[in-house]
Amino acid sequence: MIQDNLKQLVAQGLAAMKAGSEVAAKVTAEIGGDAKHPSLKAALEEGNSTSKQWSERLDRARQQVGQGDEQNNPILEALYEVSRRIRQKATDDTSRDLGIIASGQLALHYWTAAFGTMASYTGKLGLDDIARDMKACTDEAKQADEKMTGLAEQILSQG
Repeated sequence: MIQDNLKQLVAQGLAAMKAGSEVAAKVTAEIGGDAKHPSLKAALEEGNSTSKQWSERLDRARQQVGQGDEQNNPILEALYEVSRRIRQKATDDTSRDLGIIASGQLALHYWTAAFGTMASYTGKLGLDDIARDMKACTDEAKQADEKMTGLAEQILSQG
């Protein structure tokens, strides 16, 4: 019984994460146009490519676990709104770029937690392929976060 309930929880979580990946895809294109620092633009392009891989992994996981009910992702929708406001209110390119990094890191922390949780839960269910995919996503999100920290430090040292 607990296995069935856990599998249902995983299906719901994956559905919410898939909705979040759709929010992220929409936001990435918009943010890329606002970023000015060349290294930030490159990092955002790389992040967009990684996000597509995450979306594909989520699709595979959902096919194996079950689609679950369609969900919204109010967490990433709120992060998108914060990012939009930061970008609109920035008074210079450096502040805007640093705001993009800060809000992006908040999203990366969401993804680190979400993928890490799914890796743990799917591993418990014996869904080893999904658990490996979710662990890979967790590691990639952590690496992207570290890269953004370094980029913020670089931008700050130039200003």
